Amino acid sequence: MTLFKIDYERCDKDGLCALDCPAKIIEMKEEGPVLMKEAEEFCIQCGHCVAICPKGAFHLETISPEVCLPIQKDLILKPEQAEHFLRSRRSIRVYKRQPVPKDLFEKALSIACCAPTGSNKQPVKWLVFDKKEDVNDIASHVIDWMKFVQEKHPEIASTMNFDRLIEQWNLGVDRICRDAPQLVFAYASNEFGSASADCHTALAYLELALPSLGLGSCWAGYVNYAAAQWPGLSEKLRLPENHSCHGALMVGIPKIKYARAPKRNEPDITYFIG
Repeated sequence: MTLFKIDYERCDKDGLCALDCPAKIIEMKEEGPVLMKEAEEFCIQCGHCVAICPKGAFHLETISPEVCLPIQKDLILKPEQAEHFLRSRRSIRVYKRQPVPKDLFEKALSIACCAPTGSNKQPVKWLVFDKKEDVNDIASHVIDWMKFVQEKHPEIASTMNFDRLIEQWNLGVDRICRDAPQLVFAYASNEFGSASADCHTALAYLELALPSLGLGSCWAGYVNYAAAQWPGLSEKLRLPENHSCHGALMVGIPKIKYARAPKRNEPDITYFIG
């Protein structure tokens, strides 16, 4: 199969595929869409050409209309529904003492993999710790890192309140991983310039997908800091060579429910005037 094929019986030559192609490698001719010179080299396999065609006439080499999710107008969020969904999302720090159902979590991950990535490279990989003893071990590595920082860089440790976190840990209170049953890391190869943004976006998609499946999450900031600085934790993660972790989420079944969404600051906007 070439880069794409057209069902000319369905194609109405509306030119939408050429108009919407990010790489601008489709040209409209009298007979219909055709590839421009060196199109195979510049195609990013994003599937916009397939998605935009209302007739289902466009077939990309790697994506056909049949494998795409049909857009259902009755499922598109109204403005008030989108606002309610986004405003009501809460970071979950109190979890039930039961494992995360694997089928629900992987469903959420499949949604997260739809997050946009630079040039559609899709570099994001996932590392999941779903055993409580492993999550606790990761938290202990973070505490070891905090003790090191406290000793070598006390001013930094003081600014980040490491002394209180260590003290609470010694009393059996885990403010690192919040006794979450699961931790998920997003990482990618260092060869991708957009790796950090791609991982952050995918993690954001994941945290937004989880509530609809009865799950909750919270960004594990201390874990992510330590992962880049503490050898003990990096050894625990065992990431492939030349790969970096760009974020981590605690995941679990929420033990609590919220009755309202707290107010947040209004947007701080400056419109540029040339």
